[in-house]
Amino acid sequence: MNLTAVPDTDEEDAMRERRDIVSGEILPEDQLIRFVASPDGEIVPDLAATLPGRGIWVRSDKASIAQAAKKNLFSKSAKASVKATPDLGDRVELLLVSRMKADLGLALRSGALHVGFDQVDKALRSDTPPAVVIAARDGSADGRRKIFAASHARGLKVETIDCLDSAELSVALGRENVIHAALKSGRLQERLSFDAKRLNGIRPKPEAPHERAE
Repeated sequence: MNLTAVPDTDEEDAMRERRDIVSGEILPEDQLIRFVASPDGEIVPDLAATLPGRGIWVRSDKASIAQAAKKNLFSKSAKASVKATPDLGDRVELLLVSRMKADLGLALRSGALHVGFDQVDKALRSDTPPAVVIAARDGSADGRRKIFAASHARGLKVETIDCLDSAELSVALGRENVIHAALKSGRLQERLSFDAKRLNGIRPKPEAPHERAE
């Protein structure tokens, strides 16, 4: 099974809704994780929503995933005896991070990504501003304020993705100490935004950003 494939997700797909098996709520897919049962009866994350089998949807947070496993809700939904490992929430987090890093690498190689505070600031002031600003979750509050001020000054409504830390951004982009980046509108941006919303549910916000030089 290829559990790390990048989804062919567009904005219309992201707005589809499914029922969370834990709460019973109907939620958009960018707030949910799809799981399927493997042939040997193990519950596996299907983040690309491409694996065969009955899809089992759980809100994208570790508490909900843990509750689904503890209360045997995966088996009830699958209508079969299946096994959900205790580290399922952690596995989802790692897979989401891996997928986002892969998309960032693709964006950099395609020329759609601006990296570094100065480049992001310049892009925001250009005639074709980015659709998304990426800020390391352990970056400085001052840097975020300056980026926000630059976008606000032009009346831009730019999405901010802040669920990856500097080390993860740096590995994804092959550079040291990456704190800021910005991405043009397009397919990669849509997929990155979709996964970021799901990772935001899995990962708690950091208590306070550190002062980091870029």
